[in-house]
Amino acid sequence: MDLLPNSAPLATKLRNTLIQYHSIGDSEWRVAKKTKDATVWRKPSEEFSGYLYKAQGVVEDVANRIVDHIRPGPYRLDWDSLMTTMDIMETFEENCCVMRYTTAGQLWNIIAPREFVDFSYTTSYEDGLLTCGISLDYGEVRPNFVRGFNHPCGWFCVPLKDYPSHSLLTGYIQTELRGMLPQSAVDTAMSSTLANFYSDLKKALKT
Repeated sequence: MDLLPNSAPLATKLRNTLIQYHSIGDSEWRVAKKTKDATVWRKPSEEFSGYLYKAQGVVEDVANRIVDHIRPGPYRLDWDSLMTTMDIMETFEENCCVMRYTTAGQLWNIIAPREFVDFSYTTSYEDGLLTCGISLDYGEVRPNFVRGFNHPCGWFCVPLKDYPSHSLLTGYIQTELRGMLPQSAVDTAMSSTLANFYSDLKKALKT
């Protein structure tokens, strides 16, 4: 088990990594799934043997409110059907924390419940916000869970210039679920999970 990292350099590195992902050219991505709410692309990850996923869709709300629903806090558990528990383990500053959360089983429980411990950081980006995270090897792994690992991931939320009450939400996710899993099952689950994330988020923001 590692000690907690120094939050400031980790936050800066994480933000720079996400901005680098955000500048990857369209030609490098392949469409993985398309729904009325979002489009999901993927490309081979440079961090591990799976994929880096990009998801994008327009959400009818202001950036601050959308990001409040995504980042660690009281809203997330209410609407995200995949997340079953969430605890803030450490808080560094208002926009920086370490959280432990668990996810439900997926694909008829081929993918068993997972536990993650993530460093989370939220910062301004252009006229909107970026909330990003990376997993840490920290804290004891609880029984009945496989500990998964999120390589650098995050969500950019920026108001649309012509429609400031709408925001463009772009996510970058690369999750190593670990455990004995067929890669094809993981890929199917990831694309569907990201598309569902948008439809669930939109429903939550309307209530």
